[in-house]
Amino acid sequence: MTPERTGSRGLSRWAYYLSSIPTLLGGMRPRGAVVRLFLGLPVRKPIDITLSSGLRFRVATPMDAWVLKETCLDRDYEKDAPLQPGWTIVDVGAAIGDFTVHAARLCPGGVVHAYEPLPENFRRLEEHVRLNGVANVRAAQEAIASTPGTLTLYTVTGLTGQHRTAGDGQSASEPAVRVPATTLSRAFADRGIARCDLLKIDCEGAEFEIVLGLEPAVLGRIARIVLEYHDHVTEHTHEELVQFLERHGFDVRVRPNPAWKELGFLYAENRALTTATSPRTR
Repeated sequence: MTPERTGSRGLSRWAYYLSSIPTLLGGMRPRGAVVRLFLGLPVRKPIDITLSSGLRFRVATPMDAWVLKETCLDRDYEKDAPLQPGWTIVDVGAAIGDFTVHAARLCPGGVVHAYEPLPENFRRLEEHVRLNGVANVRAAQEAIASTPGTLTLYTVTGLTGQHRTAGDGQSASEPAVRVPATTLSRAFADRGIARCDLLKIDCEGAEFEIVLGLEPAVLGRIARIVLEYHDHVTEHTHEELVQFLERHGFDVRVRPNPAWKELGFLYAENRALTTATSPRTR
């Protein structure tokens, strides 16, 4: 049985939301359309948003814009691993391509391997790759899982960015979608990835089966991991990920989400493949 969610962080949650307003207004144009979107006022959709970096995305919901804020403006995935030219990056749960496009622009000479199983998200990912003219993206409409085959993808929120394969699906708000799946080991083999400079994972709870099922031979080729963990979607918690990765030679740091107790970011660095001089603290 999946444990009960523990809920929001109260005042910390609202402080975080309020502190995000200047970032949203300062980093996205057209500002008026962004404000109307968040206030639920009439606005023509999708909105063609230009970020302060010059990247362009077409958004249809406040969640779309919020994800762009976290990924491209707050740069949550880069707190412990600033992206570098020439990197090979694997993006598991690429959604509409926010991190994929952002990373591709910052890593000239490298390549971003993006995996996104939901058909609508994948269509938008490809649209955003074309819109921004990034040529160093290789995208696959597949889920990454512990075993290859076909998986059931469902949502409990109705938002396309929050579909998942983890959990029992009993509280799904929309009909489930069947999607193809491969393993990280097979993906590395198919793409000829000898070294992954950064593995980014955001897959709504499936991070546990993906990471805990990795073979040592695959882990040994991953220099850095950054993932958003989702406690209480399954019986696993992020503490298990920390212990597993530390046993396999990674230095690990966890940053809890300021709004929700079940969420947070985990950063892991492979001591054998990086130049880290001291272990990180949790």
